[in-house]
Amino acid sequence: MNPATIERADMSDVLRAVVERRGYPVMSMEQIDAETASEPLSMVFLAGDYWRLAESDDVAAVLPELERALEGHARIIVAKRADERALQRRYHFRAYPALIFMQNGQYLGAIEGIRDWSDYLVEIPEILGREPAAPPPFELPSGCNGTTNGAAK
Repeated sequence: MNPATIERADMSDVLRAVVERRGYPVMSMEQIDAETASEPLSMVFLAGDYWRLAESDDVAAVLPELERALEGHARIIVAKRADERALQRRYHFRAYPALIFMQNGQYLGAIEGIRDWSDYLVEIPEILGREPAAPPPFELPSGCNGTTNGAAK
């Protein structure tokens, strides 16, 4: 088969299996807005391009463990692939995969990439202890566009 004819699914087989097994909803940005507005705590997963990012499947595989660690207090939602860029523009995270935490639809914080389990156990409570606020300003990653750690060269 010619590699150019291979069609990519919107989500990896790993994420699809997790979504089906756990019953996580896959939602558009508008659906996420509506659904999270009345949820005391939501965690939205944005996988990014699983063909390029091995970490996407790693985070997908940890979602059920994160749900258990949150003791069922968080609504777990998977963002539709087509809405990930718009959500990235809104929440200003720099890298995929990402987990966005919200309280009653308002931003609490984000975790980018895969973490060691002990890091999740530190970072998530810190995020959940915050007051809802606007996402931080967007910053290009270090080394992009002639900058180093946000400062011009």
